[in-house]
Formats: sequence, structure tokens, C-alpha cells
Amino acid sequence: MNTLPFDPTDIGAVVDAMYAMISGPAGPRDWALQAEIFHPDARQMRTWLSEDLRPQIRIMGQADYQADVQSFFDVNAFYEVEIARKIDIFGAMAHVWSAYEAKTSPDDDTPERRGINSIQLFREADGRWRIISMIWDNERQGLTLPSFE
Repeated sequence: MNTLPFDPTDIGAVVDAMYAMISGPAGPRDWALQAEIFHPDARQMRTWLSEDLRPQIRIMGQADYQADVQSFFDVNAFYEVEIARKIDIFGAMAHVWSAYEAKTSPDDDTPERRGINSIQLFREADGRWRIISMIWDNERQGLTLPSFE
């Protein structure tokens, strides 16, 4: 019987749970839920450009990600709102292109930033989908979100 607040056999529900987990008013996040959404060996990868415009990446396991963002979440409201999604499935693997807007309130008209999460999931033997890797990048001059139609 599923006691989770989302259906782990539904890819969309897993992605929705990921956004819900990181979004909220200033304060702690439910990191126990992170362990249900992400595979134990999952990696989360933030990308950006350095001051000299060279691509950079930070690759984090679950504990590294928590340590990286918790001090920000402690003092800042943060809402990542999905605005488009494309899912492809092949066997026990799935890929989700998920466009998002980051806001300080879910009702903000103008986002702080926009970007894409590239999310890979693995379907376990019991049918449960878990995020195995996630890499993201933000819009910037010369880089805008593509159409998801």
C-alpha cells in the first residue's frame, strides 16, 4: 500500500512531488521526501557560466544538494513552478524535459529566472519511478526556452 503523498508509479506525479519538495516559504524542506523521490545513487547537477562565460557544473548526491541549498531555503521563499513538460519512455527508463520558472511567490507575475530540468528516471521492479539524475540550466542572453509543442 502506498503511504507516500504521491503515486510513485506515475512519472508526472514523481516530477510534481520533486517540485513540491523544493518549493515553499523560507524554512526547512522535507528532505525525507527527497529520499523517496530520488534513487539513493541519484545525482543532481547545476550548470552555469563562469564570469569568462565558460560552462561550469556542480555534481551533487542527495546530502550534497541539501547542504548546498538549505541555507538559502532557510531565509528565502522559493517556488519552482513547472510551465511545460515532455516525457519519453523506453523500457525501464524515462526522460523528462521540464521547463520551469523560479519565483519568490507562486503568484508572482514575473519569474526570477526560467530554465529547463532534464530529468532521467528509472523504473524499479515494483513499478516505482525514481529520479536517477537531474541536470538543469537557466535562460540567459542567447539561450531561451524552446517550444514544447
